[in-house]
Amino acid sequence: MDSHKATIVGKEAVDTGEFIVIGHVANAGADHNSNEKTANNHEIGLTHKFFKEIAAIMPNIDEIHLTGTGQVQEQFMKFLADTPQYKNAVSSESTSNRMSDENLAIFIAKHFN
Repeated sequence: MDSHKATIVGKEAVDTGEFIVIGHVANAGADHNSNEKTANNHEIGLTHKFFKEIAAIMPNIDEIHLTGTGQVQEQFMKFLADTPQYKNAVSSESTSNRMSDENLAIFIAKHFN
């Protein structure tokens, strides 16, 4: 995940199966605005919407591992901790370069096995 794109990997079935890509979410980012405060508020709103779209793809989780190139993983972990549905989910994170969908699924499978 980065601040503009997220790839969600999960198991084919809830408790069994291989790890596969179950979704992609994109955040186009805010348009340029001459008012810095308005632009900042718009960016915060878009990031929150981005996080909600990711969460909608993974409604029932006990554990999550976030990886990516920036600091957005920490922000998403805080979002999950502040969301009642996910507050008890175990979260971990790592920093990594962008990966193909196949390599990401392999990376996540290795992390959880």
